[in-house]
Amino acid sequence: MAVLNKWMGIGNLGRDPEVRYMPDGKAVANISIACTEKYKDKSGEQKETTEWVNVVFFGKLAEIVGEYLTKGMTVFVEGKMKTDKYIDKTSGVEKFSTKIVGESMQMLG
Repeated sequence: MAVLNKWMGIGNLGRDPEVRYMPDGKAVANISIACTEKYKDKSGEQKETTEWVNVVFFGKLAEIVGEYLTKGMTVFVEGKMKTDKYIDKTSGVEKFSTKIVGESMQMLG
């Protein structure tokens, strides 16, 4: 059985990267990118939808992201999708959070 977990997207950073360091000194960077699609609906009217994608980078790539990326920049990201399950502290309800674990990044424009 073949398995593939691959995500690729181009988007604009919605905020500056958040970089922190784990106890072992390894860098972790979080970004959120807006992936916008423009299309015409059935009546011919121009429409636009935006998906916000959370991306996390580790190690040297996280350091590069923190040093060179800023809000508004366009980036191409490749990575794998990861979903975490957690319990909401206020409601006690089980929730899910999906993010991309970035494996490569290229600055565009």
